[in-house]
Amino acid sequence: MTDTATVPDQRGRDATSPWRMPAKGWKDVLIRTYRETGRDNIGLIAAGVAFYAFLSIVPLLGAMVLSYGLVVEPATVLHDIRALAAVMPADAAKLIGEQLLNVVEASGGKKGFGLILALGLAFYGAMKAATAVITALDIAYEQEETRGFVKLNALALAITVGGVLTAIVAMIAIAAMAHLETLLPGLPAPVLWLGKMFSYLVMGAVGAAAAATLFRYGPDRDRAQWTWLTPGSLLSTVLWLALTAGFGVYVSNFGNYDATYGSLGAVVVLLTWIWLSSYVLLLGAELNSELEHQTSADTTRGPERAMGARGATVADSVAGGVVASRDVSLGEVAEPEVGSGAPAKAGTGVGRALVVAGVGSRAARVAGGGKAGMVPTLLVTAGLSCLRRERRAGVGVVLLAAGGGLAWLGRKR
Repeated sequence: MTDTATVPDQRGRDATSPWRMPAKGWKDVLIRTYRETGRDNIGLIAAGVAFYAFLSIVPLLGAMVLSYGLVVEPATVLHDIRALAAVMPADAAKLIGEQLLNVVEASGGKKGFGLILALGLAFYGAMKAATAVITALDIAYEQEETRGFVKLNALALAITVGGVLTAIVAMIAIAAMAHLETLLPGLPAPVLWLGKMFSYLVMGAVGAAAAATLFRYGPDRDRAQWTWLTPGSLLSTVLWLALTAGFGVYVSNFGNYDATYGSLGAVVVLLTWIWLSSYVLLLGAELNSELEHQTSADTTRGPERAMGARGATVADSVAGGVVASRDVSLGEVAEPEVGSGAPAKAGTGVGRALVVAGVGSRAARVAGGGKAGMVPTLLVTAGLSCLRRERRAGVGVVLLAAGGGLAWLGRKR
């Protein structure tokens, strides 16, 4: 076992900030982050988040239209949201634009109590995506969800409202630049370019702040200090901007989704983009988690506390070191330090357990029991059975997707 007290300057075992961690410590963190993305199956989890986010798009658009429409005209709402959607790949933006037009037309005449009721229903429908994000962050931070129904749904509602407000701020930043070009058409091209870069910088800063807020309040643990949330939120934002731009170029020039999927091409593009966005968000959470796991210093808010009293799995143990004496309800085991020569242990197993439990509880709702028909129900049941077997997890995902798709098509008829 490594004596962490003798190598504080080599591995960052006493680092009070991620920015004070030496290069060897960062190397350990990055290697463990790479390993944990596989152990926690964040690709599969991101796919689940993407599915629920996709189902929440129409309610979320409704919430944005109704909220933003309280202060501006519907035509302005339509224009500004389309400007925001322009950041997405073209096919995804087109699909969002079509749904947006339907939402604006349906919500145009709502006033008074009808407006409040419609707004409440829109936020409630969009909460499914927030609940999926909370479950995913619990897995990334190796936490078991213990919050009650009321507290959990209140948090999901707060995340949904925060997401709507974040989108509105991004819309205002983009719209302000568009209005500047209209009001001052004679501005030199370099000034306009700088203005566009500034608007995207504002949007990126808002995105990083939103990601850090999710990492702080989403997992069921004592809140981490903001400084330990910054690296992951910055990584998620930079990767998201790069992946969005790169995926947009790929779809426009190389990926002929319409030829493969026909009329479903835009849906596939949008789902893939949401999946990529979810993946980089969870990757940032994994990075933050392993940074906290690298140091013995207290990374949680409030006064300094000893290990075992910090209320967070990764803060109560050191990777490659000792785990504090406490009631370990999740069965966590300290990982051997990277490069120490110690054999790797099995890990916590929390990720797979939570994936199976989360997918199981929600897949039953997707299948809808007898209402969805026998075939979708059998497909979902078989998919869950395969998910419990590591070598058949891929088949399980396909069966779950097929069963959920058939159930959805059955409800639409």
